[in-house]
Amino acid sequence: MSVRTGRKFIGNKAFYRMVLAVAVPIMIQNGITNFVGLLDNIMVGQVGTEQMSGVAIVNQLLMVYYLCVFGGLAGAGIFTAQYFGQKDNEGIRQTIRYKFWMALILTAGAAILLGSVGGNLIKMYLNGSSDGGDLEAALYYGRSYLQVMLIGLPAFMAVQIYVSTLRECGETVLPMKAGIAAVIVNLCLNYLLIYGKLGLPALGVVGAAVATVVSRYVEAGIVIVWSHRHKERNPYIEGVYSTLKVPPHLAGKYFVKGAPLLVNETLWSAGMAMLVQCYSVRGLSVIAGLNIANTINNVFNVVFIAMGDAVAIIIGQLLGAGKMEEARDTDNKIIVFSVACCIGVAVLMAFIAPLFPQIYNTSDEVKAVAVQFILAQALFMPQAAFIHAAYFTLRSGGKTIVTFLFDSVFVWCVSVPVAYGLSRLTAIPVIAIFAMVQMADWIKCAIGFILVKKGVWLQNIVER
Repeated sequence: MSVRTGRKFIGNKAFYRMVLAVAVPIMIQNGITNFVGLLDNIMVGQVGTEQMSGVAIVNQLLMVYYLCVFGGLAGAGIFTAQYFGQKDNEGIRQTIRYKFWMALILTAGAAILLGSVGGNLIKMYLNGSSDGGDLEAALYYGRSYLQVMLIGLPAFMAVQIYVSTLRECGETVLPMKAGIAAVIVNLCLNYLLIYGKLGLPALGVVGAAVATVVSRYVEAGIVIVWSHRHKERNPYIEGVYSTLKVPPHLAGKYFVKGAPLLVNETLWSAGMAMLVQCYSVRGLSVIAGLNIANTINNVFNVVFIAMGDAVAIIIGQLLGAGKMEEARDTDNKIIVFSVACCIGVAVLMAFIAPLFPQIYNTSDEVKAVAVQFILAQALFMPQAAFIHAAYFTLRSGGKTIVTFLFDSVFVWCVSVPVAYGLSRLTAIPVIAIFAMVQMADWIKCAIGFILVKKGVWLQNIVER
């Protein structure tokens, strides 16, 4: 590598300190959250395969709602980061008000949908063979878990509104602390309520749901109280609820930028759910094995997810300040850094692949499937890191239509047809189907590389 090339893609110590100052708190928060999710999953997995499968299916459905909220708020979040770069506190207030209404509408819709037809949605994943467990039992546990989890949706909504705003304004430590407090509560209650310790009833999957719901309200309380008590650090919070009206021209502006992201996250998460459904036709053992693999994969994914957040925050602020060349240079270095980190993470993940599934109280068949999925996920992790960073690069400059085509349209036009066709028209092993779906993303990598290099995302969308 030449010196010139090295300078283009490798930063100095000050650069990495700046990036890590943003990424590490997010990484720690997400890492702890996912680690407790891992322990939660293991605890439920100790109860039985059907319980674990029922919970996994419900969490896949809830993920569609979570990402809908994420997408619905992300459009306004692009403006928040750039308003912060301009020190426009009133602009930030308007984005918070918009986020409130958007999150409220999405949460109410999700509660009505899942509360009325949640059982039918769970059944979609239980149409394969029953090898590895009882399908009716998995449906029963899934329904029981879902009924309690719906109570926690308002808390999730509040957390997303506040935490997204804090991060976009450069405050990543407080959300990390709130997340740590929440997962400690979640972990303790999981132990007490799943197994029935200290005289409490053994509630199994219902206990796991209760623990999650309580922890979310704890997290919401912390971020809301802290934000309003520290107005000197969050001046935009002053008078934020003096009115909930958003000027129509601003609401329209946020919606135009945000609608593609909302549709994208909705379709993408629905696409991911559809991919799991395609894999599930090969039997309940596949659902259980994929759940085990996804649990450990989520712990390792925090690295490239946090780096994507760093791209959105750092690049968004540079674009808002009009520093286009610095934004391009910084983005190149963050993308390379993210991919390099994930190569190391993938090696570690591959090393523990044969060991992790042994923790679960399930069949040898399920464990074998889990090992295969973990190895495949490790192999494709650097690829996922690049795609994730490219996505957030395009989004930081307001290229939401492009990200819509790049993300969810690709999933439904390429990934889902590949998985659907292979799972139903061939007898090849499910792990081969999974690998082929991931290999189809090479097309996305090429498109992302071209778009990022051309600099189509280099624009200030809040410039007066």
